[in-house]
Amino acid sequence: MSRLVELGGEDMAAVDALLAERVSSAVPVIPKLARYLVDAGGKRIRPLITVATARMLGYRGEGHVSLAAAVEFIHTATLLHDDVVDESELRRGKAPANQVWGNSHSVLVGDFLFARAFTLMVDAGSMPALHVLSRAAAVIAEGEVRQLAAAGDISTSRDAYMEIIGAKTAALFAAAAQVSPILAGRPKAEEEALEAYGRELGLAFQLIDDALDYGGLSAHLGKNTGDDFREGKPTLPVVLAVAKADETERAFWSRVMRDKDQGDGDFDHAVSLINGHGALEATLAAARGHADAARRALAVFPRNPWSEALDALAEFVVERAY
Repeated sequence: MSRLVELGGEDMAAVDALLAERVSSAVPVIPKLARYLVDAGGKRIRPLITVATARMLGYRGEGHVSLAAAVEFIHTATLLHDDVVDESELRRGKAPANQVWGNSHSVLVGDFLFARAFTLMVDAGSMPALHVLSRAAAVIAEGEVRQLAAAGDISTSRDAYMEIIGAKTAALFAAAAQVSPILAGRPKAEEEALEAYGRELGLAFQLIDDALDYGGLSAHLGKNTGDDFREGKPTLPVVLAVAKADETERAFWSRVMRDKDQGDGDFDHAVSLINGHGALEATLAAARGHADAARRALAVFPRNPWSEALDALAEFVVERAY
């Protein structure tokens, strides 16, 4: 990750400057709230992917900066909306925007950022890239709705869950990588390879997040351990544990997930069941598999510092769990 940040430093400075410019508004609360989250940290992985893939392909224009900023605005907008839906207590190590300004402001500023993202897409001057990112925005929303519908449903299958995270998380990673070969006018095969890289990386990223929620290692990432549990989200560790559960264990999962009847010690018991059935290890193994698939997708490209940094990014995503 450090090598990617180093290589992309100049381009990412341009992205950050563009983000600062485009959150400006005559309505004071809009830039204030938007900057609260944009400035809160985060590794900017998604826009970094756009920058790095463009440079790996030898792109020399400036359109990738606009598209990278658009990707970050889409991501930030979804975070603002997610925190309202999830009633989150922590975002990047501090109170989420909706706890500071309220739900209404967070939703509307999220809408503002979506609008700014589409303006940036137009600025890049590529209708195919606009199509990819606009489609991704719709798919993300569908994924979030599907996750909301699945809340508390312990019958959620592994395949169904993977479809949910493929939409809500992996779609933007995939689009962030796919727009670069479009912008650079590269062959369709390279576009497909980078779409696959982003998609597989996004799946690995989300599965590691799922594991961290039950792994006790979330504090250093600015997350609350157990958030998914408290919200009744059947993430992969739960899905896999329920699949091996006996009648007593299923009754427990129904109570804490479906009924949201949670008491002292329930989270620790959930962690014990997940570990007892090897569900956490299986989730980490699945994440590793998707990260390896992301790295294989890069094999069609010549080795250069950018491709090597993108390869290392896939390793970094998995190493967050250790």
